[in-house]
Parts: sequence; C-alpha cells; structure tokens
Amino acid sequence: MFIFSITYLKPISEVEKYLPQHIDYLERHYQSGHFIASGRKVPRIGDVILCRAENKEQALTIMQKDPFYIYQIAQYELIEFIPTKFAKEFEVFISL
Repeated sequence: MFIFSITYLKPISEVEKYLPQHIDYLERHYQSGHFIASGRKVPRIGDVILCRAENKEQALTIMQKDPFYIYQIAQYELIEFIPTKFAKEFEVFISL
C-alpha cells in the first residue's frame, strides 16, 4: 500500500489548468483498482492519494503518469506501508 503525498509547487490558478487531466488520471486508476481514496489537503496546498500497487516500482510508474507530476505542478512524496490492522470492510482493498 502506498500514500502519494502531493504538494503544489505552482499557484492554484496553474493547478486548475491541469485539473481536468488530473481527474482523468484519477478515474483511470480507480477503474484499474489501483486507487482507493484521494482528496485535497486542508488547507489546499496539495492532495493525497491512497494507492495499492504490487511494489514500489509499480507505484512510481503510476505516480509519474499524473499530469501534475509530468508538468511539474507538484512535488510528490511516496510513502510505502503495510496495513497490519484495518476495519473489516477495508480488507477487500488489502490484497491485489
């Protein structure tokens, strides 16, 4: 399991220009089963994406396809973790 912690490097006006492409990127990865949850940080300085991937290399490949990454709109921190305790309803997201 991976967390993409995204911090904007550009003003919100620049972020908004790439938002439709970013939303398409999110939708593709929700459809593929890689993304579990995503949303804006508060205050609006970036985003967080919860991603399931087979390994760090796959997570990096997914992350690097984000238009915010491609166009250097934001910087990314990739955090890998192993869920060891979770709500029963979350179990479906743990295994690939």
